[in-house]
Amino acid sequence: MNHRTRSNALGAVFITLCVVATLIIIGMLAVILGQIVWNGAPNVSLRFLTSAPADGMRGGGIFPAIFGTFALVVLMTLAVVPMGVLTAIYLVEYSKPGSRFAKTVNIAVNNLAGVPSIVFGLFGLGFFVHFLGSGIDDVLFGGRLVFGQPAIVWAALTLALLTLPVVIVTTSEALRAVPVNAREASLALGATKWQTVWKVVLPQCTAGVLTGAILAVSRGAGEVAPIMFTGAAYFLPTLPTQLNDQFMELGYHIYVMSTQSPNVEETKPILFATVFVLLALTFALNATAIGIRSRFRQSIRPSDA
Repeated sequence: MNHRTRSNALGAVFITLCVVATLIIIGMLAVILGQIVWNGAPNVSLRFLTSAPADGMRGGGIFPAIFGTFALVVLMTLAVVPMGVLTAIYLVEYSKPGSRFAKTVNIAVNNLAGVPSIVFGLFGLGFFVHFLGSGIDDVLFGGRLVFGQPAIVWAALTLALLTLPVVIVTTSEALRAVPVNAREASLALGATKWQTVWKVVLPQCTAGVLTGAILAVSRGAGEVAPIMFTGAAYFLPTLPTQLNDQFMELGYHIYVMSTQSPNVEETKPILFATVFVLLALTFALNATAIGIRSRFRQSIRPSDA
């Protein structure tokens, strides 16, 4: 067997292993999703989606958890996207090559991405709830307990810190993908640095920014540990109407029913239905963001002359 034949054989073996690994992953995903759909979809009804929990979490619906999850994700996105985009713009567009400060920020972002989510929850409890919230109460409310307690705003900010590295990395890559010629042409026409970034660079990387938002939503919607200490409630049939309100959340609701229920077999139908709704809500949020991204891509695509 000559060298070329041996290389072709090894290449064929490698491709076969890659295909097998891919099929195994797809199969595992299909089994998980199939089990959730098979056991959860039949238990989803209009009453289940629009009513509050009842009978010690063994009856009723999950509307407060759906509303709380949606509100939490929206607040998290509003907090993390501007902060992540501005950080990425500084690192790519304004920092000098070899800048110590930029290197420090990059190291901090990489380390932040590796911190366990439970640590973010403890940080949110200590910094946002006890330090920042209690400080706001002392300054603005005369020590009355308003923001110095778990609340949806603190949970959203904690999740924003958790997903911040994702937005920074994806936005930075999108900014670097914009051709240098576009920046040079804008500056040559008399535009300032900020005008170039705002009018030329950002419109061309909007799809990348939205990709970061999609990934942030995907991760933030399913996190439980960071919100356990910062705002999620075990049973709260009312809806959060203010930033300092506690809230129910689908992921935490699933965790409570699967670990704290006195009769797990009795709550299994509700548990599977709740998991199904959480996946559907996450997919819906992602589909909305993907649709917006596609429209932006079409709007900046040059028309055929």
